[in-house]
Amino acid sequence: MKDRKESETLEFKKSVGEWKEIVETVSAFSNTSGGKIVVGASNSGKILGTRIGKNSIEDLTNKIVTNTDPKVYPKIAVEKIEKKKVIVIQVNESTDKLVLAFGRPFKRVGKSTVRMSKDEYEKIILDKHSGKLQFDRQICEGTNLKEIDWDFIKEKFIPLYEKVSGKRIVGSLKSLLESLECIRKGKPTNAGILLFGRNPQKFFMNTYIALARYKGKEISAERLDYKEFQRNIIKQIDDCNTYIKEHIAIMSRLLIHKVEREDIPEYGWFSIRELITNAVCHRDYSKQGSKVIIKMFDDHIEYYNPGGLPEGITPENITKKQYSRNPIIAKILAKIRYIEELGEGWNKIIDEHKKHPLKPKTPKIVSDEFSVLVTLFSTKEKFEKRTSELNERQKKAIEYTRKKGKITNSEYQKINKTIKKTSTRDIQDLVRREILFRKGRTGRGVYYILNPIYRGHKGT
Repeated sequence: MKDRKESETLEFKKSVGEWKEIVETVSAFSNTSGGKIVVGASNSGKILGTRIGKNSIEDLTNKIVTNTDPKVYPKIAVEKIEKKKVIVIQVNESTDKLVLAFGRPFKRVGKSTVRMSKDEYEKIILDKHSGKLQFDRQICEGTNLKEIDWDFIKEKFIPLYEKVSGKRIVGSLKSLLESLECIRKGKPTNAGILLFGRNPQKFFMNTYIALARYKGKEISAERLDYKEFQRNIIKQIDDCNTYIKEHIAIMSRLLIHKVEREDIPEYGWFSIRELITNAVCHRDYSKQGSKVIIKMFDDHIEYYNPGGLPEGITPENITKKQYSRNPIIAKILAKIRYIEELGEGWNKIIDEHKKHPLKPKTPKIVSDEFSVLVTLFSTKEKFEKRTSELNERQKKAIEYTRKKGKITNSEYQKINKTIKKTSTRDIQDLVRREILFRKGRTGRGVYYILNPIYRGHKGT
């Protein structure tokens, strides 16, 4: 131990008999910047050593845990300094800085542990509720600037940032991350590690997306695939989005006045990506017991993320109210247009569903205090249902119309060698199913064209 002077992060105690003062210092370190307590040294830093009985460490640990709220579990070890045994208590900075000792809050001022004033404590509580102490703003314990993937920032983030903003970034990469609140006091914040870390899972084990793809409409023994998308959350969004889009059905149509064929995905492109981004951006990262989970089925996709909807937000008003559990992450993702800065993501999802040619069901949101589950529904069955029960005459007519561009009742009779009564009944059924559209007014001027959705589809 090089530093033998008490400081904002170092405290000396002569013995475990001073356990009450030790507990107060644990509160102070937790509420400031963390620190180390050495038991077995004088106030001047002289190593005295201390008696360590069979249950000394266990007793001291229990006294700290019992008398702090929320409970603090510091790292306690026996070390030898100058051939004398001392107890070293390592205390980490609390994420919300609201740790009490014996029901009272303490803080560290210089080398002294002092009790917070009523006004100070109330301000911290107000700041917590107003969102000033969110998880993503806190310094990531145990990290340094070497944990940042500077190449990713240069090669991926900055080009995207400059393209979206139309401005050229000047200054150092470090100053950029400081301005984005990804570096504070010379260390990466939680947002900095999650967005730009070389290996965020080293510090937050479950900060990845787990995706399972099943055969059928519900969880069964037959799982087709399982993927884990790791590294920083920007890469997770990109990789997961690409995978889902590669494993969904695509229908095609030809549009009037256009040569190119237009693809119609069974799910809206925007909705797929937005729900991935929402799950990653708005999950509760302070809860490390779970991860973002996506399950793909034949007729729907489920997006699960840890952490319920914030107070005041419900599945019913989510399109009208804006919220962000992780404002730094949300702000940075908005700067590269990975998320809607004005909270319009859900409005765009609903709008995309309304404009989809096959009119999918509105996404379903289920939430409790622990999680949010969003279900996106496929349109594949709607497409297949319209053509699954067609007779051979109707299928032949669809192929004819696809090639010729239109069909009349008399042409229907001719290609199928059938009578007018039968052809009229078949055509009316196709019109009812919205596979054929009627054109012209009456008599011989009437003809039928194929719904654009079916012009390029090979499943009929």
